[in-house]
Amino acid sequence: MEVYVYEGKKEEEVLTKALTDLNVTENDILLKKEKNKGGLFKSETYKLTIVKITDIQEEIKTFLKDLLNKMDIDVTFESNIREKQITIKMYSDNNAILIGKNGQTLSALSTIVKQYIYNQFGQYPYINLDVENYKDKQIMHLERLAKNIAREVRNTKQPVTMENMNSYERRIVHNVLTNFKGVITESEGEEPNRHVVVKPKED
Repeated sequence: MEVYVYEGKKEEEVLTKALTDLNVTENDILLKKEKNKGGLFKSETYKLTIVKITDIQEEIKTFLKDLLNKMDIDVTFESNIREKQITIKMYSDNNAILIGKNGQTLSALSTIVKQYIYNQFGQYPYINLDVENYKDKQIMHLERLAKNIAREVRNTKQPVTMENMNSYERRIVHNVLTNFKGVITESEGEEPNRHVVVKPKED
């Protein structure tokens, strides 16, 4: 993964030169900015450290393949980049192992990958790591469950506490019920026992 460094007196000029030299747009890069205030005889300068998102994508796949090979798991990838987010789907004969109970292994792999890139570059990338269509199915399941609970709450006027969820799962529930009439959602509790409570909305 190649890291590019550009410096100059004006941030916009430095960024324009970098984008021109690399033949990319801002959506194609992960950028870290540093401002040097200078001193008595030195004017302030700007330092931009840049990595192409396509390079990060390839670095992640290489890292994951090496990591999983050590676990005797052969894996292939399907990946794309959209609005700076890297989506990588993994395919293996051991999908259940990659996913883990309630997606815990997949979540851990995602955390490891983000930290790996941060350790090299100092910025966290936008990554959506998945095993086949596990997350798509998870989203559909959570959305159906949330809507069913919301209907129950609206009819009974009694709050319902959902099972403990990670932040990603809670966000799915909050989003799907944002415009659901007659109910509101709140996250309660402390990690790892944080959960969503669906409550009747007062008129």
